[in-house]
Amino acid sequence: MSEDDAVQEPTPDPPESAHDDETSRRHMSASTTRRVLAAVAIGAIVAAIATIFIAGGFRKDHDLTTRPPGEKVDSTGAVAGEAFGTAKQGECLTWTAVDASDIGKVDCSEPHQFEVAAEIDLSEYPGSEFGPGSKFPGVLRFTELQSEHCLPAVQQYLSSHFDPKGKFDVGLINPGEGGWAAGERTLRCGLKFAKTNGEYLPITGPVTGQDQSKVWDTGICIGISQNLPTDPVDCAKPHAFEVAGVVDLAAQFQGAPPSVEDQDKFLAETCAKTVDQYLGSPDALRNKTLTLFPDEALSAESWLSGSRKVNCFIGKGATEGFAPIVNSAKGDILIDGQPPVPPPPVPEGRSLPTPLPGAPAPTTAPR
Repeated sequence: MSEDDAVQEPTPDPPESAHDDETSRRHMSASTTRRVLAAVAIGAIVAAIATIFIAGGFRKDHDLTTRPPGEKVDSTGAVAGEAFGTAKQGECLTWTAVDASDIGKVDCSEPHQFEVAAEIDLSEYPGSEFGPGSKFPGVLRFTELQSEHCLPAVQQYLSSHFDPKGKFDVGLINPGEGGWAAGERTLRCGLKFAKTNGEYLPITGPVTGQDQSKVWDTGICIGISQNLPTDPVDCAKPHAFEVAGVVDLAAQFQGAPPSVEDQDKFLAETCAKTVDQYLGSPDALRNKTLTLFPDEALSAESWLSGSRKVNCFIGKGATEGFAPIVNSAKGDILIDGQPPVPPPPVPEGRSLPTPLPGAPAPTTAPR
């Protein structure tokens, strides 16, 4: 994403009370959070497309025969491999090779990269597009097939409890060019957990019944590229923000999906306490010139799918997006390559809010 695509942030309204001062100084507004973290959602779209390259990356072998439409192919020993050719709904697959040529089955309780939700046999569809001798589909066509067939299949597999904004994405694995040349026309639709660059992350346990909330463990740092968040990295490397905690909204809300406003209010209060505890002092956040902000409130669709958890983050706003931070906020940090300079003590009854990303600092204290 170019700098022109980065999120522009509005100038915050002056707080109306000492309490509002403190809230503005410590928190990024809910609307700001949603705009900045939209970059993560865009990254997820990129990942969904990028995985097609991985899914189509089985080793090639063009010296194989084709088959009549509808005739089942035993792909044991062929390019697609036994695991791919026999994978059924509810089974889990894993691999280590970049082209997934060593794909194999594993118990879903073990770390894996893909959980099969459905088999789609393209030979059952009329026409010549997928018939004998047909050309191996390109990336865009597989993307269309994933949208057309895999999303509905995953929804059905999870009994309509799939969270489209959660940690898992819809995925598709095809038999590769060699398997296609052999006449294999079966696709595997399923669930994956991927980085923004399309690289698969391990899943442990069946997705069915899991809380699908897209949360990271406390202490994880999220990398940065062109001032925008990317994927988890070592905190000693430049990053956009750090995970200070996980909030379970089920502790506060029951039944119907809570409103975004109610979630924002609860998260602002809860994350403030969480961050103070994480950093070990109520003054640490201010002294390090950082800002706390919760992840986006859960949508009604996410709530009804069973998602209940949200992260509390700490970072530093820049003119566009985030400023790069090195090292964990629990210790000594560098922001844009420099150690933070603690601001002067706040005068009794007055304070200056920390500017949000893209917003100029106020020149006078709010009244």
